[in-house]
Amino acid sequence: MNQPLFLLPLGWTHYLIGGLLIGAGVALLFVMTGRVGGLSSVFSSTWSYVVQRPFFQKPSLVESRNWRLVYAAGLIVGALVWWLGWADAAPQRTAVPAWQLLAGGFLVGYGARLGNGCTSGHGICGLGSLSLPSLQAVLTFMATAFLTANLAARWL
Repeated sequence: MNQPLFLLPLGWTHYLIGGLLIGAGVALLFVMTGRVGGLSSVFSSTWSYVVQRPFFQKPSLVESRNWRLVYAAGLIVGALVWWLGWADAAPQRTAVPAWQLLAGGFLVGYGARLGNGCTSGHGICGLGSLSLPSLQAVLTFMATAFLTANLAARWL
C-alpha cells in the first residue's frame, strides 16, 4: 500500500455528513417527543415481545417497544431512500463472508449490552446530555475504531 495511513484512511466527509444527519434525526426525535433514541434499547425492547424473562419484561422496555420499532423502521426506510436516490438502486455487495458478518453482529450486540448502550446511544444521546460515562465509552469506541481501520487498511 503506497498511501500513508491517517486516523481515517478512507476519508472523512462521508462520516461528517452521516454524523450530521444522525444527530439531526436524534435531536428531532428528542425535540418532538422527549424520547432518547439509542439503538441497543430497540433490540432489547423488541425481544420483550417474545421473551418472557424478567430482564425483557421491565416496564421501561415493554412500554417503549412500539415507538422503538417505528424508530428502527425509520432507519431502514432511510437506508432504502439512500439506496434508491443516491446509489441508483445498484446492488450493494461486500467481500466479507456471511459468517464474519454474523460473528461481528453478535460481538457488537454483546458489546452494546456490556457497555450499557451502543455507539448511537452513548455517542449521540449520551454526549448530547453531557454524560461522563458516555464520554468514556465514546473515547473507547473511537480509539478502537481508529486502530481497527488502520490495521485493516494496512493488512487487508
